[in-house]
Amino acid sequence: VQLQASGGGVVQAGGSLRLSCVLSRRIYSSTAMGWFRQAPGKEREFVAAISWSGGVTYYADSVKGRFTISRDNAKNTVYLQMNSLKPEDTAVYYCAADRILHSDPTSEDFGSWGQGTLVTVSS
Repeated sequence: VQLQASGGGVVQAGGSLRLSCVLSRRIYSSTAMGWFRQAPGKEREFVAAISWSGGVTYYADSVKGRFTISRDNAKNTVYLQMNSLKPEDTAVYYCAADRILHSDPTSEDFGSWGQGTLVTVSS
């Protein structure tokens, strides 16, 4: 397994969760990272992405101001801090990696994917 996501769970609306994604050393070097999500019956959508240095980040409009993506390169880990969660944030969240961070990230821009972690936000 090259990417391992964790941290999902059940939370009430307005609550917070932090997702983590650990990358294997073999693919961690100089990788951009992204988080995507897929709700039941919907297509996978972009959530957030971060450059290798952490200096560049992108967010979907729906999560701006509520979610924060960050990374700790010493731990080969990327995080997604999710605050002020809403029921519409309920989805399976996936982390993904690739060598290049595109300015308008889509799932096609990422070649390596982890298994998902389920986030359920109750109203």
